[in-house]
Amino acid sequence: MEGVVLMFDPEFYRNRTVLVTGHTGFKGSWMCKLLSLFGAKVVGYSLEPPTVPSLFKVASVEDNITSITGDIRDLKSVSSVMMEHMPEFVIHMAAQPIVRESYIDPVYTYETNVIGTVNVLESIRRCDSVRSFVNVTTDKVYRNNEWEWGYRENDALDGHDPYSNSKSCAELVTNSYRKSFFCDKEIAISTCRAGNVIGGGDFARDRIIPDCIRATGRGEKIIIRNPYSTRPYQHVLEPVFAYLMVAQDQYENISLASSYNVGPDDEDCVNTRDLVDAFCLAWGNGASWESVKENGAPHEANFLKLDCSRIKGVFGWKPRWHILRAVEKTVEWSKAYLSGQDVNEIMKNQIEEYLSIPLEVQ
Repeated sequence: MEGVVLMFDPEFYRNRTVLVTGHTGFKGSWMCKLLSLFGAKVVGYSLEPPTVPSLFKVASVEDNITSITGDIRDLKSVSSVMMEHMPEFVIHMAAQPIVRESYIDPVYTYETNVIGTVNVLESIRRCDSVRSFVNVTTDKVYRNNEWEWGYRENDALDGHDPYSNSKSCAELVTNSYRKSFFCDKEIAISTCRAGNVIGGGDFARDRIIPDCIRATGRGEKIIIRNPYSTRPYQHVLEPVFAYLMVAQDQYENISLASSYNVGPDDEDCVNTRDLVDAFCLAWGNGASWESVKENGAPHEANFLKLDCSRIKGVFGWKPRWHILRAVEKTVEWSKAYLSGQDVNEIMKNQIEEYLSIPLEVQ
């Protein structure tokens, strides 16, 4: 994209210490890759990668960061890492992120997503170095009314399933800590509620694009459960850059700290059928799909859309890759990986294309 105006300067993060929780996950790995390219001192805190294979291992993310294996539910461990490394920035991405998994193990989901958030905030409260904190939640924090317009940041927080509800709770916890402990401190605290992300290196179960890649890789038809479910799909670089933008700008102007939706424009909120059609077109080789009704499936929202007016108005942010480009870039990464190419080079090229500037490898 030519002539793009950056909402932040990548040089800002050079030599600054950033703690990323959940760094071994899909989004966390992309976040660490970006910060490494920007010259940041990245400290990652997370469990082992949640999938095998994983982007974290495939892209050798740990080679350029300080990677610490730990459980976000362990307050003593989280606090110890915070005090040892004294970060200026904390990006909290650790989560149990799968709706269906939350039905299987709701206790673990709540412990991770709610108590984990408490532990991070409590550790920040005890640490004098932190100046900017971004808690990454989800578009699913809102009470879903199945209406056709986007949810705004002042709409009711009342997620239905255990995953969504736990993230609603994490929002409330963050706001409580902000008012109870940080109102007189120079610590900027925001939450970012992102839509569904796609991109190279997502190997999770029960996500539509990874399911598409696995099926086509086996030469099978893609099976979709809910062809008319609509979600705010976006490439992973969209929210990851937004988180860094918010973290930087609120650091420089604490009045910007708030809650922000991060999602695509309305035309890119597509249903599952259209998304998979776009995938089949990008993949080629006769890729196709069929819809199979699943009896007894747990509840999932049919229609979700975000109103991103606030982040656009406050920061001048806007999505850069439409849904077709997002799918194409996901397919590009996936085919490179399956053919044994260097995915680090693919990721760097995609980041540079997204930014429209070259980046020196740190």
